[in-house]
Amino acid sequence: MLRVAVISDTHIPSRANRIPDWVRTRIQDADHTIHAGDFDSADALASVRELTDGNLTAVAGNTDPRSLRLPEVATLEREGVAFVVTHGTGPKRGYRDRVAETVRETADGSGGASVVGVAGHTHEVMDETVDGVRLLNPGSATGAAPAREATMLVATVEDGGMSVQTHES
Repeated sequence: MLRVAVISDTHIPSRANRIPDWVRTRIQDADHTIHAGDFDSADALASVRELTDGNLTAVAGNTDPRSLRLPEVATLEREGVAFVVTHGTGPKRGYRDRVAETVRETADGSGGASVVGVAGHTHEVMDETVDGVRLLNPGSATGAAPAREATMLVATVEDGGMSVQTHES
């Protein structure tokens, strides 16, 4: 069994000062963490890396400096589940289809693993299936605007199956 903390859109320091303690605790308790972009700074990335002891899969968001050298898309395969992570940058209109297409293109050849897409950008929690692709969006881990509160997801993965819990302040 693997516990995966799923966060995004921390926006530190532009929209928030720090990651809330309850989010930090869930990250530390997880076996792995996925961050779907918009750290906003090298310090925010370093802080998350420290909390995860290096067990981090992260991608670049539209507000991340290029100097962070994060990929646009990353994958993580564990316990029979393949996570395809992207930020989802672009207009709100077409967001779900755009992210699902990125997931399909990236996961082609995932070797029979269950495929899950993880994206951020909208600051809105989502767990839904779009054209056969399960998409997760953890919202904003700091409650950065336009979010109204801090949110994150914790996925429990085992033998190709996955359950997801939403946590909010």
